[in-house]
Amino acid sequence: MILVSVDDHVVEPPGLFDGRVSGRAAEVAPRLERLADGRDVWMFQGTALPNVGLNAVAGRVPEEYGVDPCAFEDMRDGCYDIDARIDDMNANGVLGSLNFPSMTGFAGQLFSTVEDESVALELCRAYNDWHVDDWCGRHPGRMIPCGILPIWDPKAMAAEVRRLADKGCHAVTFSENPEKIGLPSWHNDHWDPFLAACEECATVICLHIGSSSETVITSVEAPIDTMITLQPVNIVQAAADLIWSPVFRKFDGLRIALSEGGIGWIPYFLERTDYVYRHHRLWTNQDFGDRLPSEVFAEHILTCFISDRAGIDQRAKLNIDNMHWECDYPHSDSTWPASPESVAEQLEGLSDGEIDRITHTNAMRNFSYDPFSHIPRADCTVGALRAEAAARGVDTTAVARGTGKFQEEGLVTVMTLAERLGKGA
Repeated sequence: MILVSVDDHVVEPPGLFDGRVSGRAAEVAPRLERLADGRDVWMFQGTALPNVGLNAVAGRVPEEYGVDPCAFEDMRDGCYDIDARIDDMNANGVLGSLNFPSMTGFAGQLFSTVEDESVALELCRAYNDWHVDDWCGRHPGRMIPCGILPIWDPKAMAAEVRRLADKGCHAVTFSENPEKIGLPSWHNDHWDPFLAACEECATVICLHIGSSSETVITSVEAPIDTMITLQPVNIVQAAADLIWSPVFRKFDGLRIALSEGGIGWIPYFLERTDYVYRHHRLWTNQDFGDRLPSEVFAEHILTCFISDRAGIDQRAKLNIDNMHWECDYPHSDSTWPASPESVAEQLEGLSDGEIDRITHTNAMRNFSYDPFSHIPRADCTVGALRAEAAARGVDTTAVARGTGKFQEEGLVTVMTLAERLGKGA
């Protein structure tokens, strides 16, 4: 088996902007500070950003999962150090990985708050240069670059899409609902220069759950389990918005990924869109020509899942050539370091060809990713990568990294996360 994940996350390291910006941009650039209470925070325009490592809990015991950690020393090195990340990918048998940003927000919207647009653009480009050259470029064939954009200016976005494509980056992250972050919606021609550039450069627009900066909260009294359950399925709103917008009718070569959105909900959604079209199009004035909404979705939308047997069982109703697996390292939903075991269970009964498409060949084609030009295919398998991790002594033992109260209460056992998953913990 060969595994490529199209959704993981990077916790940006200290010194990211050092030597990449000058003048006013260097004065404005986010800088890391240690607070008196021991927290590490990014300071930006006089304000501390909320959390340096949001939900970066890989390597912790499940009893300590949460929205923290709040300091680099409480995280696994692979969260922010690329060499350690490769070790952790090897231990998990994962060949390739696309990483979303943390500091900038999933839509890369942080720099849109800078008044001087020239400074904001310099910061955006500096971030992308770090991501493409340092984070992704240090280990050729292992990472799929994904850029952020100057979302305040569609023409500048188009220019950055083209600049990134020239650097070998054919994925960008954007908002599932731009109106929620104070920008025009998908139904507005405001975004046409950006969309045209993505179509031209074969660049995938990745819409990560939560990139509208809005959390799914049903009630202030609801437990966090409610939000965690609903968050992936909530991307159905973006799917409906896109299908009924003019986006795909204007840009026939455009592809958009619903990152971490799951797939089990899609068959009914497609059935519903076709029903709505057939029953209502004469008075709503929708016109897809000789196609149905479900066919437009199948052609343009890339689907992504972490664990979704319901969707796998209904794959005949989806476009399997646009289905992709995700690991979600280092977040609490991740299957690290037991992803191969999780994937094998989910894909049981599928043909080798179907498994290959879902686990790596779709990602290679859709994201313009060619690992085999850098690494012999035989060295890319789960077994080969795990053997490399074992040779390097990579430790995946779950540890308590926070207050230690769980250890004191006798709730922690010395067991790797893989063993915990294997025992159904």
